[in-house]
Amino acid sequence: MTMTDFNSYANSWADRARAASRQLAVATGDQKNAWLKRSAELLRSQTASILAANAQDVTEAQANGMAAAQIDRLKLDAGRIENIAKALEHVALLPDPVGEVFESNVRPNGLLVTKVRAPLGVVFFIYESRPNVTPDAASLCVKSGNAVILRGGKEAFHSNHALHRLIVQALGETGLPVDAVQLVDTTDREAVGAFLKLRDKIDVTIPRGGKSLIERVAAEATMPVIKHFDGICHIYVDPTADLDQAIPIIVNSKCQRPSVCNAAESLLVHREIAASFLPRVAEALRAAGTELRCCPRSLELVPFGIAATEQDFRTEFSALVMAVKVIDSLDAAIEHINEHGSHHTDAILTTDLPASRRFAAEVDSAAVHINASTRFNDGGEYGLGAEIGISTDKFHARGPCGLKELTTYKYVVHGSGQLRG
Repeated sequence: MTMTDFNSYANSWADRARAASRQLAVATGDQKNAWLKRSAELLRSQTASILAANAQDVTEAQANGMAAAQIDRLKLDAGRIENIAKALEHVALLPDPVGEVFESNVRPNGLLVTKVRAPLGVVFFIYESRPNVTPDAASLCVKSGNAVILRGGKEAFHSNHALHRLIVQALGETGLPVDAVQLVDTTDREAVGAFLKLRDKIDVTIPRGGKSLIERVAAEATMPVIKHFDGICHIYVDPTADLDQAIPIIVNSKCQRPSVCNAAESLLVHREIAASFLPRVAEALRAAGTELRCCPRSLELVPFGIAATEQDFRTEFSALVMAVKVIDSLDAAIEHINEHGSHHTDAILTTDLPASRRFAAEVDSAAVHINASTRFNDGGEYGLGAEIGISTDKFHARGPCGLKELTTYKYVVHGSGQLRG
């Protein structure tokens, strides 16, 4: 297609999404919940066909030399499909945010001024590799009253289309507009550029993927963008930490699923406990298959470590690799995290309440965890249901983006004939 063709293509999809968004804005919570439950039923009943489509994607990815961590993100199995279905059912249990009055006041002249949640409208969502994101994003957008145009990565092309067919089938069966969830059927990058020009038809773009994708969307988009940059997450071990508790937290943060954005990438250990603690946690990490890239002081305590470069402390490894550094103070840990991190998720392990409060106040990240794994920064784990992404922005949403983060608000004012003098 020529650029003119792509512009016509994108406009057609956006027009249909805009029309669907107007219908969704007045859909009832019961309708939306019925769609979520029916989608979950279809996913379970069609597991075999979904897995067949996913196997095709995985085979092609392996043939193209995709890294093991990326293949892990791409691959589905019966357990993961069941978890997707459960996530849809969980979203159905959550309160419908549309129409919620969350502020109100009565003016001296009798006017009732209310602040009411309202859908954003049309969401353009771009994502890579992970097919489970397709139903996650659809569930949150539709439940919050938004139409969504999905543009998945070419790696998951067959999986995404198998999932999308069932989502659309459920929309039709439950009386919701089938154009409420559209899946772009071309993998050409020029199509993305055409959609990013449509600021009058698309209300917000959400990119979820590698840094190059985020940077491209941020540079080209003509509408607001909710961004999710790198997941360079830290754990700082304070001198007062419960060290027996600290080791499993660190291992879980790094090793439970190293390819995801909330896995810890850097370990900072206070110098007062480094000699006694670092060898212990290093052995536990090595037993879990983790390569340690160590600063000069930590390398003295971890003989099987590898000398770290400065870039290692600014890298999202997405693999069983962890940067390790001995830190002189809480101030130094906070400074290091704010300078080297990506403002995603950072944790402190401590029994010192003032230290935890300072860390929480001064670390400029979307999520700060105290004595808990970084892996908990997740919409489901925070009680939001599925998430459409974890924003490292400060506007308009930050952290896991669930239902409320996919709404805006309007003022609805009730009067009885008042006139302004």
